[in-house]
Amino acid sequence: MASITIKNIDPELYEKLKKQAAEHRRSINNEAIVCIERSLQSYPLPSAQDLIEESRRIREMTSGYKISNEEIDRWKNEGRP
Repeated sequence: MASITIKNIDPELYEKLKKQAAEHRRSINNEAIVCIERSLQSYPLPSAQDLIEESRRIREMTSGYKISNEEIDRWKNEGRP
């Protein structure tokens, strides 16, 4: 297996990792591996083409809806004293 060294970790981040590792009964190294695995597997980045297609789909769905300046002003001012 490959090895990496992580340098210049913020002390607060290190303490959070250390605490989380203890809570999960893992070494800090194993906890870092789990964090990296989750971040890379949980949220795959969409391709540029996927983003373009999704943008076009949303644009088509909302193309018939027009928002007036009055509506925008009303929404901005809602909840203001």
